[in-house]
Amino acid sequence: MAYGSPMDTKMRDGMKKAAIYVRVSTEDQAKEGFSLDSQLEKLRSYCKARGWSIEGEYIDDGYSGRDVRRPAYQKMMENMDKWDILLVMKMDRIHRNSKNFMLMMEELRSKNKEFVSMTESLDTSTAMGRFVMDIIQRIAQLESEQIGERVYDGMRQKAKQGAGLLGSPPPYGYEYDGGKLRGVDEELKIARRIFDDYLKGESMASIARKLNKEGVKTKKKGKWDRKTISRILSNPVYCGLVEWEDFIFEGEHEAIVGIDEFNRVQEMKAERAKRKGKAFVIEDMKKKFI
Repeated sequence: MAYGSPMDTKMRDGMKKAAIYVRVSTEDQAKEGFSLDSQLEKLRSYCKARGWSIEGEYIDDGYSGRDVRRPAYQKMMENMDKWDILLVMKMDRIHRNSKNFMLMMEELRSKNKEFVSMTESLDTSTAMGRFVMDIIQRIAQLESEQIGERVYDGMRQKAKQGAGLLGSPPPYGYEYDGGKLRGVDEELKIARRIFDDYLKGESMASIARKLNKEGVKTKKKGKWDRKTISRILSNPVYCGLVEWEDFIFEGEHEAIVGIDEFNRVQEMKAERAKRKGKAFVIEDMKKKFI
């Protein structure tokens, strides 16, 4: 008798162990019918009706279905040898990404495990169930991607209108006030000094060492290094502009350097990087001939 046939499934139903998986994201918590308690109650009843024992209940509270790094989900997959069936309320409770779902299904198939979606009446022990499940999952991904596109389009429109930094954390020297950038005087003085020192010929590493020696902290209260200095010198926010993807527009915040100065800094950075690259090549050639 072939594994997965209706008769074989019926014969083995009473011996099967189910892993129940439930998930709600932050958004789902506001939607009726997606509470954890509601999912658990219905899935327990389903197992009882099918004669399945429950190996474990795996609960991810506040996690997105697009994130595979969910603690309960990962624990459940690690315990795969302990159960026969993975039972969920709906397919989108386990994954919202078609690729992640298919990878999971491949892993389940390799271990002869079954997947059941209760409300969609889908069971991978049948060929039709596997086919329909694949179609539904692809539709779910399409809906998710369309939502993402609408959000992205909205952000692009805001960028065209010059609306803030679109969810990015405020850069060093600024903080948010009513959704807009407002200067932090002490930090802006340091940022202005960084530009001045670099224009005078100091290296980024040297500037970082001086700030650390004086006890000046970064935005995250950490130490300065070459990368943090470089990010400040490369950020057009300091000359009054805001950059988002392919948009650069004039902001409403306080600038600390002129556009000409900012451009000069970019030229200096490019020239120094070029010289360092040549020096490295020369050193590399010397090693070959020694």
